[in-house]
Amino acid sequence: MSEANVNKAKELQLPDGSKMDRLGQGTWQMGEDDEKSEREIKGLKYGIEQGLRLIDSAEMYADGKAENIAGNAIKTFKRDDLYLVSKVYPQNANKHRIYSSLERSLKLLGTDYLDLYLLHWREDADLSEVVYCMENLKEKGRIRRWGVSNFDVADMEDLWKVPDGKNCCTNQILYNLGCRGIEFDLIPWQREHGVPFMAYSPVGQAGALTTQDGVSKAALATDKNVLEIAEKKGISVVQLLLAFVLRQPDFTAIPKAVGKTHIDENVASLKISLTDEEVDQLSESFPAPKEKVAMEKY
Repeated sequence: MSEANVNKAKELQLPDGSKMDRLGQGTWQMGEDDEKSEREIKGLKYGIEQGLRLIDSAEMYADGKAENIAGNAIKTFKRDDLYLVSKVYPQNANKHRIYSSLERSLKLLGTDYLDLYLLHWREDADLSEVVYCMENLKEKGRIRRWGVSNFDVADMEDLWKVPDGKNCCTNQILYNLGCRGIEFDLIPWQREHGVPFMAYSPVGQAGALTTQDGVSKAALATDKNVLEIAEKKGISVVQLLLAFVLRQPDFTAIPKAVGKTHIDENVASLKISLTDEEVDQLSESFPAPKEKVAMEKY
């Protein structure tokens, strides 16, 4: 039985030669309920203690409250031991607003620099201006590197035409077993150009029912093939879904988890390998695309 494309390495190399952990912690939907804040802070702290030192956030998440949650969680850790990522709104990604947006994010996170700063989505952002500002922020030492999020092939091609656009270090996208649209053209394009991926929602909405344009998809967590393979391997459904994403060595996954049990499951997923036959069985329920599909995003 042959192994699928598996890489158990804990880090991947970015285009600038630096390394980024292949498994981190997402903060989407954190900070939305003040009564849950303390538990969310404790969850992030526990994750860091278990080796999940990459923390992903955004100024959009709960209007900065998620960044504040992360900031409170990292207070007792050495900054150099962490890898902090945040994202800027497209309407703020210009020379008039990006500097104040970044300063607000840095203040909420309690740090003086980001390891990675992303344009959250393209919308009508001027890519030339975005790249100029990102490079300027690098020169100022406020960010170490930059990237994009929710960019499809056409967006990446436009970015590559911009001066210094090829300094983009990653593209953060929605990717999981139930959302495989990028496999048709975006994954091949980025691999050809040496740009790795960050997968958000790598296990769906906690394996729950997902929708795209109002059309329901099968629930990942109750699928027959998913359950059968997870049982056979003696792992949880979440671990199987994470292993599906992490089987590809140029992917980082940033699942959100708060409870210790779920965090421990996530950490262990890096050690799980999937065979070609198991990937094929999963594809029976959730097939790879055979044609271009609209990019899925939250």
